[in-house]
Amino acid sequence: MDGINESKNLPFNKVLFGLGIRFVGEGVSKILADNFSSVNDLKYASQETLENIAGIGPRIAESIVRFFKDKHSLQLVDRLSKSGLQLQSVKRNISRSSPIAGKTFVLTGGLETMSRDEAKEKIESLGGKSASSVSKKTDYVIVGSDAGSKFQKAVELGVTTINEKEFLDLIK
Repeated sequence: MDGINESKNLPFNKVLFGLGIRFVGEGVSKILADNFSSVNDLKYASQETLENIAGIGPRIAESIVRFFKDKHSLQLVDRLSKSGLQLQSVKRNISRSSPIAGKTFVLTGGLETMSRDEAKEKIESLGGKSASSVSKKTDYVIVGSDAGSKFQKAVELGVTTINEKEFLDLIK
C-alpha cells in the first residue's frame, strides 16, 4: 500500500505501464494514454479499435483485450481505482496547428542535436505521435547515424524518410 500511496500522483501513462499488461511498455502506455481518456474507456476498446492506433499491432491489441477480460485484472483495476490511483488522462496543452500535428514519427539511429527522448517530447508537444516501430500508418521515419532495420522497413513500406536537419526544418 505504501507503493500505491506514492503512486497516486503518477501520470496516467505510467499507471497504465504499471498494470503489467503483456507487451505494453512505456512507449505503448504513452500511446494508449494519448488515445484513451481513462482506463474505463480502454477496458471497452475492441481489438480492431486498438489495432487502428499507430504503434499498436495485433499482438499488443489482443493482449490488452485479454487483460480487461480477465477477472483478476479487473479486480486489480478496481482496487487501484478505490485507492485513488490516477486512472484518467490529464490532457497536456498540445499544439494542433503545427505542420506535424496528427503525424506519426519513428526514430532510428542516433541524433546529433538532441537525444531521442528530447526528439520524442518535441514531436508530442507539437501534436505528433512517436511510435517505436514502422508500419503503414507511420508518416515519417527520422533517420539518424547508424540507422538500422527501421530504415529498411520504411523503404520497403514506402514511408517517407527524413534526416535530422529535415526534421528540424519541418518543426520550425
